[in-house]
Parts: sequence; structure tokens; C-alpha cells
Amino acid sequence: MMKRALLYARTVRHLRPVQLYGRALRALRSPRIDERPAPPVREARPMAAPADREPVLVGPTRVAMLGTEGELASPRDWDDPLLPALWRYHLHYFDDLRARDVEARRGWNLTLIDRWLREVRPEVGVGWDPYPTSLRIVNWVRFALAGGAQASNLHGAALHSLAVQARHLRSDLEVHLLGNHLFANAKALVFAGAFFAGDEAQEWLRKGLALLERELAEQVLSDGGHFERSAMYHSVILEDLLDLVALSQAAPDALTLPDHWLALISKMRAWLRAMCHPDGEIALFNDAAIGQAPSPRALEDYAQRLGLGASSAPREGLTHLDATGYIRFERDALVALLDVGEIGPSYLPGHAHADTLSFEASLGHARWIVDSGTSHYEPGPERLRQRETAAHNTVEVDSASSSEVWSSFRVARRARPRALAIETSADGATVACSHDGYRRLSGGVTHRREWRLGDRRIEVRDELAGRWTSAVARLHLHPSVQCAGDAATMEVPQPSGGSRTVNLSVEGATTSMRPSSWHPRFGSSLPSQRIESALVGAHALHRLTW
Repeated sequence: MMKRALLYARTVRHLRPVQLYGRALRALRSPRIDERPAPPVREARPMAAPADREPVLVGPTRVAMLGTEGELASPRDWDDPLLPALWRYHLHYFDDLRARDVEARRGWNLTLIDRWLREVRPEVGVGWDPYPTSLRIVNWVRFALAGGAQASNLHGAALHSLAVQARHLRSDLEVHLLGNHLFANAKALVFAGAFFAGDEAQEWLRKGLALLERELAEQVLSDGGHFERSAMYHSVILEDLLDLVALSQAAPDALTLPDHWLALISKMRAWLRAMCHPDGEIALFNDAAIGQAPSPRALEDYAQRLGLGASSAPREGLTHLDATGYIRFERDALVALLDVGEIGPSYLPGHAHADTLSFEASLGHARWIVDSGTSHYEPGPERLRQRETAAHNTVEVDSASSSEVWSSFRVARRARPRALAIETSADGATVACSHDGYRRLSGGVTHRREWRLGDRRIEVRDELAGRWTSAVARLHLHPSVQCAGDAATMEVPQPSGGSRTVNLSVEGATTSMRPSSWHPRFGSSLPSQRIESALVGAHALHRLTW
């Protein structure tokens, strides 16, 4: 109990006062549903088509989400306690309303909206939590404006419920969480405020815009990256901003976006392109999964449909995303992405992994060294394992993680990167950095890593200062990579055919192969291999050539 109390104390001390106040207020508040008639609907033009997404409805009552399928056939299915919380949340988003070919499923969706109105009681279950309420408001408004406000897809009870939901959200903003949740709340208020007319709607609009202005200044860092250091959540926020551009074009009398928001969108698009592999998909640092947000290509297409022009591709050589703490190195066949930054904002590390000084790499158009990814958010050993240092391409000391991750979204003591040094030359680049995450251990260990990147080579040099009993450096390989028994040779298959041969030599460590798993999407677990190198001294060198 004492250990648990200390763990809580080391976690809570990073929270902001507003988060503690918000938690107390939520525990004490009494639910209040305002059933007054909805304000009048504002005149608007049709909204531009959203970013391309896979359909959610695969039958009248069958949904495909998070890597699995399930039925939504009875009222109980909206909030079945036997189902994962994230699945239940997604049921209430109505994401199919913004998916590809939604018109072909119009009848299914209208029936589902009608069922939700009849079967989901206000303030009962997860469906009225602020986050699913926020996403549902946006998706219903988008659906309503597909043909302009005068040809609305929503009528009667649905329009009334939309206003009731907006009132409820306005009184239940997620200040206890902040981050992407509060951003989603603010976006939903803007959508509701621009869709409806009158004084009440204008107040929603004002509040939402004020929150977005404040949150954008904090959440989008100077390099264009989202402050939670996840390319997936970055993509979510970028889509949010693009949706707001589309809304401003549909309802110009209600909404005009500031010029500096458009400049932020440009920087965010550039950041996202820098954090992609040659296969066009995102890096998987921290909580990230392919397919949860629209693909980078879909977001880029969306931006161009909105008239925002094309974004530039990352240049060859080294790109330092200094605010978020990522480095991209591209040369010939190699793309390497290095993590030398903070794990996330100090008061909001819920989507952080203990991955300081980890990296990913592709050869040609194929992923090679991979972050093990994120398959779900449910509390338990597997969620914890995927967040721990051993699931990443860095050094684990004395079976401890560099940051003290626990539960599903908690972090107590955190690794802090130190002494970053970058040198570039005609031959390539050298990046060196250390972190203090293991200073909390009895031996007071500091881990320093140096990458030397160049023509057909990566050298990774690790140094541990302090006392330790065991230390293991790991390289997690993409499931398609084939290795010789001693890992001295790897074959990296290419999408166009053939493969690239990589030779590995290791100094200062004994190397072995271990079975592993890769989780590129929610609900996905693919068998793979990892190379484990147990350090025999204070220094180790991994030399990879091809």
C-alpha cells in the first residue's frame, strides 16, 4: 500500500490545479439535461467531403472497428460492460457518417441515429461522456450539411437532440483531462454554434473558438507537432483543423478562421510528412496505430480539396523536429526516425511510452526496425508491456523502464533527455543524446546513445554510467524481415520484389533472437522477431550495414 501511495504521489504531482479541480467538480456535479427546443438552423452551403476513411457499418447492425467486428442489434449493445471501453466509446462516435461512400449506407445510418435517440438515455453510460458526445456532434452536423442546411439529413428529434447534446457538453468540458479531449470538446461547440443560429448558438461558438485559440497555442508546438508526441493524435488534431476550414467555407457568415490557424495547418502537414515512413504511413512512437486517424495521404488530399495547396516533402539528409524531439534522417534507401525528446507534456503523459532514445528505420520502401506499436488501451499486462521500455528499440536497465509507466494511461517518474548533439557532414550525420530515467535506480545509471548514420550504415553506440546488474538493448524487426539464427544477416523484403541484405555486427554484448509481436493497428498482433543484446560492460556497439 505504501508503494502504491508513492506511485500515485509521483504521478499526481505533475497535474495542473485545474485538472484536480475538474476531477472534484465532476465527482460532485448533478446531471442536468436541458430539453428546451433547439435553436433555428443557420443557412449554410454543403460541406466539402471529409478525409477518406474506411466504412464502419458493414451491415444494418454490424460494425467493424478497432480491428474486429461486432453486432449492434439490441439496446444493451450500446454499452455492454463486457466489451472494452474503447469499443463502446467508438459505437457512439457515428464515424460511419464521415466514411467512404456514406450515401450508400444512408438508410442504415438514419436507422442507427433513430435507434440511438430511442435507446440511449441521457446521462446514462459512456455515450454521454464528453468525448464521444463531441465526436458525435461533429459527425451529425457534417451529415446534416452534406447537402447544405436547407437539404439537411437531420430532422425533428435528431435536431432537438443535437442541441441538447451541445448544451450538455457546454456544461461538462473535460478540463480534468485537457489535451486532445478538450480540443475535441471545443471543436464540437464550434460546429454546433455554426450550425444553429441565435444567441445560444453564438455563445457555443464564442466559447469553442476561445478554447481552440488557447489550446492551439499550447498543443501545437513550434515545429508543427502535437505536444502529445504521437503521429496518430497529431493526425487527429490536423483533421480537426481541416474540418474547421471546411465548416468555415460552408458557413462563412458564422465562422472565419484566423490566418495563423492556416499557418499552423501548413506546419502540421509538414511535420506529419516528416514522421512518415516511405510506405506512406506514420511512425508508431508512443500511443499510435495505423488506421485510427485518416492516412497521411487522405489528410493531404483533404487539405488540397479545401484549397490549401500542396505541402512539401521532407528533404534528404537530417530534419530536426526540435520542439517535439524527433529527428528524421533520409539518405538513399534509408529513412531513420529517432526519438530524443520528452515523452509528452508533463501534466498529460497518458499516451506516452517508455521509449526515450528509441528509433525506427525503413530500407527502400519497407519497414525494417519497428516500434512494437499499440493494439489496445484496456488495463492489464499486455497494455503495460506495450508501453514499457522492453517493447522499444532502446536499452532496458535492471528490468526497469526508463519512464515509470503504469496502469493504462499513467506515468510517475519520467526520463528526461539531456545533452543532445547533432553533427552533419558530407558522409552523413551523428546524433548523440542521454537521458536520466534510470537515475532513480539504486545505481544512479545514465544512458547515453549515439547514432552514426550514413551511406549504407547505421552505428548505434550505447554507454551506461553508474552501477547496474543487467542491461539489454533491443531491435524489434518488422514481421517480414528474415534473420539467420545468430541475427548476423537480415533480409528486408521490398514491396516491388527482391530484398535488401543487412549485416549486423555487435561489440560489447552477447546477442540472441527472441520471438516478439508487432501491433501496427488496434486489434492487431503479428508475430515477429527481436534481437536482444545483453551488455557485458559499460559500452555496446551495433553496426548495421547493407
